[in-house]
Order: sequence, then C-alpha cells, then structure tokens
Amino acid sequence: MECRVLSIQSHVVRGYVGNKSASFPLQVLGFEVDSINSVQFSNHTGYSHWKGQVLTADELHVLYEGIKLNNVHQYDYVLTGYTRDTSFLEMVVDIVQELKRANPNLVYVCDPVLGDHGSMYVPQNLYPVYKNKVVPVADIITPNQFEAELLTGKNISTEKDAVEVMDLLHAMGPDTVVITSSDLPSRLGDRFLVSLGSQRHVRPDGSRTTQRVRIEVPKVDAVFVGTGDLFAAMLLAWTHHYPNDLKMACEKTFSVMHHVIQRTISYAHELAGPGRRPSPPQLELRMVQSKADIEDPAIVTEATVIS
Repeated sequence: MECRVLSIQSHVVRGYVGNKSASFPLQVLGFEVDSINSVQFSNHTGYSHWKGQVLTADELHVLYEGIKLNNVHQYDYVLTGYTRDTSFLEMVVDIVQELKRANPNLVYVCDPVLGDHGSMYVPQNLYPVYKNKVVPVADIITPNQFEAELLTGKNISTEKDAVEVMDLLHAMGPDTVVITSSDLPSRLGDRFLVSLGSQRHVRPDGSRTTQRVRIEVPKVDAVFVGTGDLFAAMLLAWTHHYPNDLKMACEKTFSVMHHVIQRTISYAHELAGPGRRPSPPQLELRMVQSKADIEDPAIVTEATVIS
C-alpha cells in the first residue's frame, strides 16, 4: 500500500540537508514524498558563503492551499525539521491539525530543532511554540539532550533522569521519543555516546505499556550537517515497518546513520589528504553511495531494552 509523506524542511542546491537528506532515503524505502522547502539556499550555512530565500508562513499557506484545491492532500506522515520563524511554525501546526482531522491515523514526526550543548541556535520565541503547540500534536519527536531538557524543564544527569524526561515528553503528546544524543557516560567507554528511546503502546484492553531502549553510538571526530534530518526520516521509515518494536526500529535507524557517516568520513579524509581536516564540501553526506545500506542496513548498533 502506498505511503505518502509531506516533508516541510529546508532545501540546499549543493549537498544533503533538510528535504534532500530526507526525501532520497525515504523514496529508496518505498515512500512517496511531497516536499515543501522552508528555505532554499545555495548550500548549508556551515560554508563560508551562502545565498537563498526563506519561505514565509503566507507562502507556505498558498502552497498548501494549492495541494488542497486539487484534493491531493491525503498524507500518512508529516515530517518537519529546522525553522527560525514562529509564524511559519504555527502554520505548520495548523496544517498538521487539519491533516489529522482528515486522517486520524496520520503520524507527525518532528525534530524540535532548538539548540545543543547548552545554548539555543534559533530565536528564543520559538521555544514556547514548540512546547505548547508543536510537541502536543507530534507523534514522534527526536530531540537531543539539551532540547529534551528545555522542553520539560528537567535536567538529565542519570539514565533515570532521562527516563523521567521521556515520560514527561510522552505526557505532552508524543507516543515515541528518541533522545538522539546525550552527555551520559557510556558503558562502552568515552568513545561512545548514549542515546535513549521510549515508546508508549495501548493494549487491546486500553491499558498502556512502555518500551524503553538505550543505544551506545560510536563518536566521530567531525561535524556533519544534515544528519538530524536523515535520522528523523529513517526513524519515520523504520517505525513504520516495526510499529511495535522500538528496539528494532532504533537498531535499523542508528545502523543506517553509522554506515552513511563512516562512508562520508572515509571519503572526506581521502579527499583532504593525510593530516588535513576535511572541509564542509568534503563532509557532505555520501547519500547516493549509501543506497544499499539505506535499503537493508547491516545491524552494527544494538539497542538494549532498559524497561
């Protein structure tokens, strides 16, 4: 059965960020993807120079109205990522709510991009919109530790704290929460970082059960752009294929990330040469070259069920 995704994300001409990081791997896995570009830039902002345009909330509304007028606005998923504008974000919420009224089974996957490592890199007025409007209508969210702490007002110092934060996020709306990275110590040593996931299910008798997992991910000494967009897209895909098995969905998702990143870093070092740090163009994700790994990833990252 055809599965259709509306992806509202940034777009770059060169490289893989936003819609380009999400659309290709989703299409490889059999999803139909309709893309609305929240921004259209020459390249990502990690380069020395960039040019382009930003889509306004009114322009987003016009595009969505065009889709509606042709009665082709039947979606199974909505996927969103980085934005810097509150009115645009509020328009996204309006669209999601309308699509959910038409299809109550629609799943909204949101990467609540607010910041990292203790500081915000979007305007502060986006925070209340995410907390009070976006997260409550989301079904799957993929915050990092800083974003999870910010949204719940609770710090994460232990695994128990992380579980409590994920429960608080569940209480806000989403049934699936994956904290993509944290500062928690890994049991495998300081060359690994810890990610955690939690998924609520409703049993046939109406009672709830929760599966929680921990994932130890190898650290990479490089800065990549577009990995968050790829992660959210892969979590969408693999939770679709394994809707009641967060452990397997996370193992598939994190394994895809591992393969794409390892291929990218190997290629970047080869281009840069011995002893030289790769440049932003050399670190663009090797997405097309990773097609086979996206379709059928060898499991190299195992998740541990923690409750």
